[in-house]
Amino acid sequence: MTHKISIILPCKNEAGSLKTLLPELQRYQPHAEIIVVDDGSTDDSAQIAMQHGVQVVSHPYSKGNGAAIKTGARVAQGDILIFMDADGQHQPVDIARLLEKIEQNYDMVVGARDSGSQASFSRGCANRFYNWLATWMVGHLIEDLTSGFRAVRAEKFREFLHLLPNTFSYPSTITMAFFRAGYSVGYLPITALQRVGKSHIKPLRDGLRFLLIIFKIGTLYAPLKLFGPLSLSFFLLGLGYYAYTFTSMNRFTNMGALLFITAMLVFLIGLVSEQITQILYSRNAKE
Repeated sequence: MTHKISIILPCKNEAGSLKTLLPELQRYQPHAEIIVVDDGSTDDSAQIAMQHGVQVVSHPYSKGNGAAIKTGARVAQGDILIFMDADGQHQPVDIARLLEKIEQNYDMVVGARDSGSQASFSRGCANRFYNWLATWMVGHLIEDLTSGFRAVRAEKFREFLHLLPNTFSYPSTITMAFFRAGYSVGYLPITALQRVGKSHIKPLRDGLRFLLIIFKIGTLYAPLKLFGPLSLSFFLLGLGYYAYTFTSMNRFTNMGALLFITAMLVFLIGLVSEQITQILYSRNAKE
C-alpha cells in the first residue's frame, strides 16, 4: 500500500543544520511533504527552509517544541507522519527503515537511540531511568521514551493532540498514550549524530518536567498504578507503627489511626480516579 508521507521538523534557530538536512531529506524522500515549523526563530531558519522549497509554518513567538509538533500535525496532509529533530541528529536515511517497520502492522515506530548516541553520561542515565519508570507505569517495555524520531499513523496521532504539552516532552506523552490506548508501538535501533548548535534542553528543569509528564499520563490512564503502591506504603507504615506502640506502650495511638485512614483515603481516591478514567476513555473510543 502506498502512503502519503509528511515529514515534520520543529525548528528553533537551526539555520546551520537545515542547510544540509533539507537537501538530504529531499534526496532520500523526494515524494514526501516536508514541513518546517519555525517556532519563533531569531535566525534565518525560515528563510533557508523556503529557499529549499519546503512548506514553512511560522509561530509569531516561541511556543515550545510540543506546540510546534502539534502545528505540524494539524497542517500535514500525509497519512503517515515522520517527526524528527531539525538539529541534524537524526539521519534521513533511517526514514525508509521506519516506514518498513510501520508496514508490519505497527501504529507508531520509534527510533531507539543506542548507548553511543546519548549526549552525555548523565543524560543517558536519566533516559534509562525514565524508560524504566514509564515501562512500569504502562506495563509495556519502553526502549526510548524521549526519542523525537518516529513514524506514526496520522489519524491515531491526532487523537492525542489535546494531551501533548506545548514544551517538553511530547515524545514521552505520545508514547505512553499509545501504549495505554492499546495501539501497537515498535522500536527500531538507530544511531543519532552529534547535534549542530546548542541544545535547548535544560537538564534539571526539563528533567523534573519529564517526571511530571510521566506521572500525569500514568495517572490519566492508570491511576491505581500510582495510588495503589502509595496506599500500600501508608498501610504498611501504619501497621509497623501499630506493632511498635502495642508492644512498647500496649496501646493504639492517634498516629497509627491517621496512617491507616490515610492509606484508605489514598486507595479510594485512586479507585474513583480509575473509574473516571475508564468513563472518559470509553467515551473517547466511541467518538
